[in-house]
Amino acid sequence: MRLNNIFQLKKIGISISCVAIPALIFYSLSVFILINSGFSIVEILRDPAQQTGLSSFLGFVSNIGVWLWVSSATVCFFSLVSSRFKSPRGPLEIVLILGLLSLLLAVDDLFMLHDRHVHQKGIYWFYALCCLTLLLRHFWRIMEIDGFSFLFAGLLLAISIYIDTHQRKIPMDYAHHQLIEEGLKFVGAAIWLFFCGKAALYYSHQVPQSQRV
Repeated sequence: MRLNNIFQLKKIGISISCVAIPALIFYSLSVFILINSGFSIVEILRDPAQQTGLSSFLGFVSNIGVWLWVSSATVCFFSLVSSRFKSPRGPLEIVLILGLLSLLLAVDDLFMLHDRHVHQKGIYWFYALCCLTLLLRHFWRIMEIDGFSFLFAGLLLAISIYIDTHQRKIPMDYAHHQLIEEGLKFVGAAIWLFFCGKAALYYSHQVPQSQRV
């Protein structure tokens, strides 16, 4: 009976078609594209700390910050998937936008999009516009979920961005700039994760029990 539960054709099919094959395609395409961009297999697959011989704690706080953004996105998307997207439009839109924005912030932090690949002020204004739109469209719902956490996270992240874009105007050396800027961003990301968790919980309470997975 237990073996029958393991080897069910439906579960095997879902695991392979929805997870294993997409993962293999992503892995193969990533390796193929990066090799054709001039990277070696070792450079693609091995951790930077292994390649450079430096400490594995290099960039530790920055890496944990990426985890915070990824965790925020995961919490939001899991709450959406577990309810099969059947809920009032307002709560669904809040959690969906929070999830997408968190995922973008994770990608930005991981690959340093605003530092190297995208116009810095442009992407910052995009983040601000998304948060402002979310706040204006769902003000009372956000206040009901946890208005203070949403505004506090936004304030900390906004100050972090201000410091990042006005470093030359602030009479402070670069190391202290970074210490304050990254500290504000880290705490802001942690509070953002807290708010996303509360928003996901709020969303799940809006979904009828019969519509949950």
